Amino acid sequence: MPSAMKMLVTPILCACLAAFAPAGTAAAQPDGHQDSDGRPRRQAGPPLSVREIERRVVPRLPGAQYLGFDYDPATEVYTLKFLRNGSVIWVDVDGRTGAIVRKTGD
Repeated sequence: MPSAMKMLVTPILCACLAAFAPAGTAAAQPDGHQDSDGRPRRQAGPPLSVREIERRVVPRLPGAQYLGFDYDPATEVYTLKFLRNGSVIWVDVDGRTGAIVRKTGD
């Protein structure tokens, strides 16, 4: 009787372990729906155009001279550069929403 029990327990135990192994490795791998920092990746289409970003942001800095922009496709952030009273102002803008996410200088 003990050998019959051994013959049943070993395959059942192996089957249970095999059933849980794929779930553990799948959970550890990225699913392609998150950015590198763990935030859900936005799937709302292409970012706003630089002209639209400029239309929204430039009027918010009265008295500043707009010098130009840079775009980082990895973060989808536009960086706009302004000059006011000899000081450089950098404005980071979310390319999807047009919201100012950071402003340095003044």
